[in-house]
Amino acid sequence: MKIEKLTENKIRITLNMEDLNERDIDLHSFMSNSIESQDIFLDMLDKAEEEVGFNTDDCRIMIEALALKDGHFVLTITKFEHEAEKSPSIERRKSLHIKRKNSDINFKKTIYSFDSFDIFCDFCTFLKDTLNERQITDFSKSSDLYEYNSNYYLVLSDINIDSDTVKYICSSITEFAHFVNSSELFERKIKEYGKLIMPNSAILTCMEHFT
Repeated sequence: MKIEKLTENKIRITLNMEDLNERDIDLHSFMSNSIESQDIFLDMLDKAEEEVGFNTDDCRIMIEALALKDGHFVLTITKFEHEAEKSPSIERRKSLHIKRKNSDINFKKTIYSFDSFDIFCDFCTFLKDTLNERQITDFSKSSDLYEYNSNYYLVLSDINIDSDTVKYICSSITEFAHFVNSSELFERKIKEYGKLIMPNSAILTCMEHFT
């Protein structure tokens, strides 16, 4: 992680995928403004204060996020000073706002591990009860389910960060499954040693036949 002070009110933080993996959070959850991503933002703000003197107490914060082809992730953070009645930590959390910039990036696959097929079915049942088919297909162009070492792995491809449901699905899936670090390497392993159970549209297939 690299922190640069651009002006008194603006800094730039550059992250790579290793930085996210170290914190056990995937890119899509990070962009969805989940509780985990907000915790990371707050940690980065503390580090920025320590390294470059960028103090955000009693400030409203805007975060512009840009993903690059080389795997780097650039955050431009701007602070707007104002008086706050609440405590600094609460005010900072409620003031976090992410502005996403369009970028020509081909998002890598994301993999989640389910302890059993029944739990995967529970997840699909949950989505079936809360979302429609269009919302699910808009979230991810492809979903494959593999069996490997008695676990079941859902491989999500080309996730649409601008989808209305990305935040909801990314936060919901963590109630049923575990995010797999080094997804690209692990995908090659499960393709070679695992068994493909449901190709292309695993979530919709499960919803149709097992829920």
